Amino acid sequence: MALSEAPAERHRQIAGTFTDRVRGTRDWDVPSPVAEWTARDVVRHLVEWLPSFLEGGAGVQLPRGPSVDEDPVAAWAVHCEGVQAVLDDPATPGRLLSNPHIGEIPLDRAIDQFYTADVFMHTWDLARATGQDDRLDADFCALLLAGMVEIEGVMRSSGQYGVRVDVPDDADPQSRLLGFIGRDPLWKP
Repeated sequence: MALSEAPAERHRQIAGTFTDRVRGTRDWDVPSPVAEWTARDVVRHLVEWLPSFLEGGAGVQLPRGPSVDEDPVAAWAVHCEGVQAVLDDPATPGRLLSNPHIGEIPLDRAIDQFYTADVFMHTWDLARATGQDDRLDADFCALLLAGMVEIEGVMRSSGQYGVRVDVPDDADPQSRLLGFIGRDPLWKP
């Protein structure tokens, strides 16, 4: 299934896959491909960084669920539903998010570009850590990678991405994306 280009629908698709991996996780304390993170930390990252980004940049407050330590499945569900509600609101595309690093950008595009893409990439982390299906949409992998290559210096200086992992020249789009963001596509727990 091809991913939608509409921010609300693309989030629904990508977050749906991540939700499936969250629900399929049996051990939250297993290591993940992100150094020093467990499966629980992957969910924690996604649940915790976006609320302040949205509140500070657009005055949007997301509902708060239980802590990820208490119940990672419920924490993700409440968070995910809150983000989807923002994206489904017909007023969202007309709202702006303002951030000193990115300037002003339509709210739906900001969520899509920074958050939904993050959920997409971290789907692999959670799936790989927990032994679930870790295949990502190849076309979206290639699209993300093409955009990231253009801003590699900014990305690397942010500290949010690891050192590039070399992959074979003929690697598939998913492996190339993973290597670019600092993941070893062959990583195993």
